[in-house]
Amino acid sequence: MLELRNIHKSYDGQPLLRGISFEIRRDETVCLLGPSGSGKSTLLQIIAGLEPPESGQVLWRKKDLQFTPAYLRDFGLVFQDYALFPHLDVFGNVAFGLKMRNASRGEIGNRVAEVLRLVDLNGFDHRSVTDLSGGEQQRVALARALAPRPRLLMFDEPLGALDRALKEELLDELRAVLMKARVPSLYVTHDQDEAFGIADRVLLLHAGEIVRAGTPAQVWRKPASAWAAAFLGLGNIMPATYLDGKRRVETKYGVFVLKCPHRHQPGEAIHLLVRPDRVSSGILMGGVVQDVVFGQNRHRVTLTNGLYFDLPHPPRVGQKVAVHARLECLGRDPET
Repeated sequence: MLELRNIHKSYDGQPLLRGISFEIRRDETVCLLGPSGSGKSTLLQIIAGLEPPESGQVLWRKKDLQFTPAYLRDFGLVFQDYALFPHLDVFGNVAFGLKMRNASRGEIGNRVAEVLRLVDLNGFDHRSVTDLSGGEQQRVALARALAPRPRLLMFDEPLGALDRALKEELLDELRAVLMKARVPSLYVTHDQDEAFGIADRVLLLHAGEIVRAGTPAQVWRKPASAWAAAFLGLGNIMPATYLDGKRRVETKYGVFVLKCPHRHQPGEAIHLLVRPDRVSSGILMGGVVQDVVFGQNRHRVTLTNGLYFDLPHPPRVGQKVAVHARLECLGRDPET
């Protein structure tokens, strides 16, 4: 369906996007996940035709869209601030795109009713959008984007303005709507919970490059770099030096034997990941308890040496603890 080939873009002489390439398949929701300033929204604008790339191609069904203006690309956009028309009621907002396409009155009425049922707003036709809650306004924005039957849906931080409880509720609803609508979608966010909750595939964007791609489970299990592991909050990131062919590594916490799928040279700088919730087997590590915080059926225990672990029972501050931790190799330090 949608394909990007080697997209480059710079601002103020600094590269923002560096050779971005990926595809979105039929009925697939792909999430572009990255921190603020990583180029996510710019990439969305390039796909939408709102600004051109410096080089590279945006293709739909293998056709280059370089000379296709935004209004002819037939892509729907949903924004964080909803971008609803305050002078129009719910029906008027949802019908807007259909009217721009000169759809008949009967077709407009049937399609608006259809998408309002899809987003669970049946009977809201004549409600003022300014009287709706934030979640209801976001559903109207989604209905408006779906109404013209776009070839592709794009979401730019659509739930960023909502509180956590409402965000979780709408995320489940949004995934259900997309599965029913069967529209390929690109979802942009900096929130990993959103990304993992809605995406079939996650693209992790850092410094203008896709540094990891895969299903949410694949990205979570194998982040593939120290930056990705830290950004996703997967656990303790530990610099280390690979010592010799016996797979010994030296860290500030001691020398350990590492099971590692990579090939390293003696003296090579690498990074290790110690996940806080995997404490039933592995290398014995520990220290003195500095802080204990309860959350979601576990206790986050921070030690004075900087390590932290999730334990089922809370130790006392000042107590010495030891756990069996698993070391995962994240590969070579790219800056060395």
